Amino acid sequence: MAANLSAAAEAEAPLPDSAAATRYNWPALVFGVLLIVVIICGNLLVCLSVFTEKALKTTTNYFIVSLAVADLMLAVLVLPLFVFSEFQDGVWTLSTTICDGLMTMDVMLCTASIFNLCAISIDRFIAVLIPLNYNRKHVDLRQTVLLSATWILALAVASPVMFGINNVPGRDPGECKLENNNYVLYSSVCSFFIPCPIMLLLYCGMFRGLRRWEEARKAKLRNSIQACRKLQEAAASLPPLASLPPPLPPIIERELTDTPDEPSTFPSTDRPFHSEYKDGPVRTVSFAEIRFNPDPHRRKRAKINSRERKAMKVLPVVVGAFLFCWTPFFVLHTMRARCQDCHVPPALMSVVTWLGYVNSALNPVIYTVFNTEFRNFFKKFLHRCCS
Repeated sequence: MAANLSAAAEAEAPLPDSAAATRYNWPALVFGVLLIVVIICGNLLVCLSVFTEKALKTTTNYFIVSLAVADLMLAVLVLPLFVFSEFQDGVWTLSTTICDGLMTMDVMLCTASIFNLCAISIDRFIAVLIPLNYNRKHVDLRQTVLLSATWILALAVASPVMFGINNVPGRDPGECKLENNNYVLYSSVCSFFIPCPIMLLLYCGMFRGLRRWEEARKAKLRNSIQACRKLQEAAASLPPLASLPPPLPPIIERELTDTPDEPSTFPSTDRPFHSEYKDGPVRTVSFAEIRFNPDPHRRKRAKINSRERKAMKVLPVVVGAFLFCWTPFFVLHTMRARCQDCHVPPALMSVVTWLGYVNSALNPVIYTVFNTEFRNFFKKFLHRCCS
């Protein structure tokens, strides 16, 4: 009996720390694996669609490919380790060196994502407001510089972690996070709080320019319609064709056309007017009210086609989704670093971090819903795979 009691007492005794640490978060593991698969498949489809479909080979879509590459790298290099940590209930069991590598890639790829969105806004702003200097068919030097600067600046923002800024005294090896509060503020300002206002201002300017362009296009169309109506009214008042004499014999007609009295810039008429209109007044069509712009530069002005206008309507949705997903994280991340008396629950921090990573899976869905060319390619690709 004593042996049984002691065995029961041992069974009811609290588990040691090593056993307590084996609590696993299975929902986080399942959701994390599904999220990784969705991000990889969706962004791979985006890259394939741009590189295989001729209709999608535009300069804007090359920036979208750069954004998709950042999301792909996030799903391959960052999310597996993050999901592993969440699966272990937020406890970090790997080395601090791996943690620093994870933090470096996390900061760099998140910064690259928002810098890509900022580069897209700069590119669209130039396309709308300075169309003469914009190349719509090929990636030119300016766009190459924008794409390169996006990744170089993102690496520069994340590089202090590689050089040991995360190695602070009293660091807890069981938690993987950015340890230096000053660096947290620096990275948040460079990665989010500076690019976001710039991006929003550029989009506001772009849409104002696009609205002016649409108004000018509609005004030109109205003027053309009015001019055509005036020409139709003037043509309706001319004598009917039945009152004109029959055409001249071929020999006389050829003599008249071969020896004109004086050259004329207008096409010669093959049929003379009837004798009753020979000396009388004949109604003519006046072009005085049709005004042409003598500025030769107006002819060179690049046009924004319907495909580009559709792409411009998609981009604000992408930017809005990014801001919705990442703003809570950066606000809480900065507040936790600068306000020592503010308590941010770990569960809340985990939720906003997950929300930020979900953004990498949203972009392919947005392209599918709002862009016809992407949607057609995705349907065609999935049909091939299923058949």
